[in-house]
Amino acid sequence: MKKHLMGVICGLLNGLFGSGGGIAAVPMLESSGIEPRKSHATSVAFIFILSTATTISYLLGDKLDFNMAAAYIPYGIIGAVIGAFFLKKVPNSVLRRIFGAVMLAAAIRIFLK
Repeated sequence: MKKHLMGVICGLLNGLFGSGGGIAAVPMLESSGIEPRKSHATSVAFIFILSTATTISYLLGDKLDFNMAAAYIPYGIIGAVIGAFFLKKVPNSVLRRIFGAVMLAAAIRIFLK
């Protein structure tokens, strides 16, 4: 799939679901020949930029609750650092399975609500 089309899809998912673009970015990057560990790390950088654009859009549309976000940010940073540490240690085959399991769990949760 063309990079510009996948970029639009990732941005659209990010705007709709709040950082949901990673679900599309990781497989897109892997299909481009990037190994799984680098795909996940590269996706984070890509989604960071998309999330910044989405945050600005939500802020301008008066849809952002900074007080609620501030309560989660410190813990999110801790989790992100721990996740980045473990990314270096997890074999690619296990990483794919974990990613698939998380996506499957999210899909089941959505369908059951």
